[in-house]
Amino acid sequence: MGLFDRFKSVRDAHGALKACGGDPFGVKMERVLSTTEAMIEGRRTILCGTNNYLGLTFDPDSVAAAQQAIADFGTGTTGSRIANGSYSGHQALEQDLADFYGKKHCMVFTTGYQANLGAISTLAGPNDFLIIDADSHASIYDACRLGSATVIRFKHNDPVDLDRRLARIANEPGNKIIVVEGIYSMLGDHAPLKEFVAVKKKHGAYLLVDEAHSMGVMGATGRGLLEAEGVDHDVDFVTGTFSKSMGAIGGFLISDHPEFDILRVACRPYMFTASLPPSIIASVRQSLAVLRAKPELMRKLWQNVDTLYNGLQAAGFKLGTQKGPVVAVHLTDPVLAGVAWNALLKRGVYVNLALPPATPSGTALLRCSVCAAHSTEQLQHVVSVLTEVGEEFGLLPQPALRIAAAE
Repeated sequence: MGLFDRFKSVRDAHGALKACGGDPFGVKMERVLSTTEAMIEGRRTILCGTNNYLGLTFDPDSVAAAQQAIADFGTGTTGSRIANGSYSGHQALEQDLADFYGKKHCMVFTTGYQANLGAISTLAGPNDFLIIDADSHASIYDACRLGSATVIRFKHNDPVDLDRRLARIANEPGNKIIVVEGIYSMLGDHAPLKEFVAVKKKHGAYLLVDEAHSMGVMGATGRGLLEAEGVDHDVDFVTGTFSKSMGAIGGFLISDHPEFDILRVACRPYMFTASLPPSIIASVRQSLAVLRAKPELMRKLWQNVDTLYNGLQAAGFKLGTQKGPVVAVHLTDPVLAGVAWNALLKRGVYVNLALPPATPSGTALLRCSVCAAHSTEQLQHVVSVLTEVGEEFGLLPQPALRIAAAE
């Protein structure tokens, strides 16, 4: 047996995608022109798949802060905070985030993936239970594999099933830790946090919410779904990332738990990874300040969500049931989805191609993400091009069926 024979199905699937005329895993942005446009394959292309929700990757103050940090502290830390120490910016960012969330404690990780990997695998011990949503992100599943707790999955966004599964282990010793996401990254649907909090309290469990795609997007001040649902003080742990609304890279874990700081010397993905470079720390601190000072960015984002979602819905595409910055077009055929994705790219529109097993229930997706910096005209153009491609490749119902559905 060859070393890579076990990847034959992956190789075959990738080959089928490339046969459609393009490789979605090999997109090269030759030049980034702005927050919403880049040169791809020599074409000026609208970026509608970057997760750059508030458009802060080119915020002038964040860029200036990063440049100054490089001049003052160099390009990197060259080691972990345990080995090489913390820079002042690390601790300042942790304080900024704790203050933003109204919590006492914060740890900053080098990526959002590592925040989930470290938090979940460390919080749950060998005699504990992790009860996770079936549609959880890969970082959550990988954290379960890294840890030693018993893992139980419950039906996606189903408080009744969560309650049922917790009831089955009610008499088992050990902590019960529920893990959910605020906005799910593939379909864009939101967790029913109020209901989950009620179940958590009923069973004396802990609740960790990953706000990667909802920080800076939801809530009166941008704290995410937990703020929008009014359950800030009922969520025990919050993880998130800087690679979405903050326009950079990195992750965090936040909590009020009085023994939180023991995690700094117990969490392996935190202890044994080089810490974030000063430039990233500086840009994220500035981006967080922008989020707090400019609530109009969130308002513009949601106006743009309406433009894209309503336009695609009116065209007849099958979308997720909840509006949000992730607008996913649902398709049944992965190969056809690959053909359509390539056709969009050739017409100057970049979206994400998301395929099983990364997507729930075997669904193929043309996954769009909305940015506050998109103009109305850009999003209307995306709708127009998607509709053109949809009609060309039979992705849309017949006009008569669309009219009947609308009525």
